[in-house]
Amino acid sequence: MTRATEAYTFAAIAIVSYIILFLGFVPLPETVQDKVIPVLPWWALITFGCYCLGNIGNAMYTFRDCPEAYHELMGEISQAKSDLRSKGLQLN
Repeated sequence: MTRATEAYTFAAIAIVSYIILFLGFVPLPETVQDKVIPVLPWWALITFGCYCLGNIGNAMYTFRDCPEAYHELMGEISQAKSDLRSKGLQLN
């Protein structure tokens, strides 16, 4: 199975399970049926959003510095500036 197939399978199972619970095919207490089941999609959406924000924050926190690339880029910039100055362009 590819990763996309696994994701689609999980989504299909989750949607079918939610529809079965929402339509009342499984007997549940009335408070759960009326107050919890209708908000499950919103809870899942908010949970997924929190996971995504946490994942982005963690990636930003653990972002690796590249001092070699910085020095290489600064060298290329100074080389480009000197080339442009030799052609008569005024740079700050």
